[in-house]
Amino acid sequence: MSDSRLSFKEMCAKFDVTPRTLRYYEYIELLRPEKEGRSRFFTSREVARMTLILRGRRFGFSLEEIRQWLEMYEERGTKAQYEVFVENADRQIVALTEQQKQLSETIDELQRLRAEAAEIADETDA
Repeated sequence: MSDSRLSFKEMCAKFDVTPRTLRYYEYIELLRPEKEGRSRFFTSREVARMTLILRGRRFGFSLEEIRQWLEMYEERGTKAQYEVFVENADRQIVALTEQQKQLSETIDELQRLRAEAAEIADETDA
């Protein structure tokens, strides 16, 4: 085996993902490992793609959005890929900002209710 390729098990360990996740990403054609018999080997290209997939998931992009974005590189090149990424990132920033606002409001409400409950509990003990 070449040093520039990772086995299936090494790929799972490198990215801390389950074999099921890796097989699923292969099934939906996000990854295309080299196959030798029943063994799969992941090249530096697949390692780079996996890095982008996991980053995209962390940012909240769907697997379909990520798949389309990865395909774009092969079909139309880096410039088109970056342009679409900027559009998607702008949209996701708006969505995440709204989620952040809602989460902040929820935390504030929970803190208020907790303080009220603690006050009632203290009064009950007295």
